Amino acid sequence: MWWLSLISSLEEFIDSYNINLIQVIFFGFIITMVIFGGLMTLIESHLPNSFRQWFRYGKHSHKGEADALVSRLEVPKGWFKHFYIFALVWSLWALYLMVNCITRQQAAPEYALRFLDFMCGGSSNRVAQVDSNTALVGTLLLTLQCFRRFYETNFVQIFSKHSKMNLSHYTVGYIHYFGAIVSLLSHTSGFVRGTEPNEFTLKNISLLQGVYILIFLFSWHQQYASNIILVNLRKDQRTGSVKTEKHLLPKGGWFSLISSPHMFFEIVMYYCLSDIYAPIRTWKLIFLWVASNQTVNALLTHQWYKENFKDYPKRRHAIVPYLL
Repeated sequence: MWWLSLISSLEEFIDSYNINLIQVIFFGFIITMVIFGGLMTLIESHLPNSFRQWFRYGKHSHKGEADALVSRLEVPKGWFKHFYIFALVWSLWALYLMVNCITRQQAAPEYALRFLDFMCGGSSNRVAQVDSNTALVGTLLLTLQCFRRFYETNFVQIFSKHSKMNLSHYTVGYIHYFGAIVSLLSHTSGFVRGTEPNEFTLKNISLLQGVYILIFLFSWHQQYASNIILVNLRKDQRTGSVKTEKHLLPKGGWFSLISSPHMFFEIVMYYCLSDIYAPIRTWKLIFLWVASNQTVNALLTHQWYKENFKDYPKRRHAIVPYLL
């Protein structure tokens, strides 16, 4: 059939030119965020309203004259929960494949190898850079994060019914988790042709990896605690019912030091993952993307807090305690 021939041709093209589609995606994300984030930070007042409306969302969404076309491309911010449903299912599938390969001591099935070849540079260019023991640790950690964010967004967080985000932000959420999870497997023993998974043993977890696991779990918990502080601002403490959808001033925990501790700990968690997967270039790009995205959003959030709360604590920084 014609579409099979087309796929085969694309596979040959990707393999011949070593085109890693996942790297291309995250490199594009980084460039977009650096350029557009820089414009918003330095010369926002000179930018057209359509651009500002597209870039901003949530508490720091654009409040000026709305652009009709951009408004048509907006969706409820509560739709965040959708791509965490996807992220959880996708990460669980990756975890299943990883565990299945390790327990059976067999390479990944052909469909998985072919898919990874297509997305990550072609069969002749993919090489095993991390052992399956390391990859299983990273997959478990990211799955844990996806599970908690799924739980939060679907059962804990209170989204304003009037808060919007651009369709592009919504789409990027799916692409991020799709690419990050594919990258967990792309250069792992057993998921590269001609290689087999290692037998899992706790003895193979290095001291540095152990430290990163502890830092990740600490950050995972602190991010949850920070999100609960934000949720409780909108709840009646006696009844637990929603009393407001307004953005109020958070206090306590890491909010005493920074305006967006949940974003700070997101960066910390992805740094841990990127260093666990240190040999894989794609994970360096994923970390840079997360760091740039969270930093720009935190700076906009910090600016919004200072503009809307005249008594906003001066000692609070935007995202890095005592620094930024």
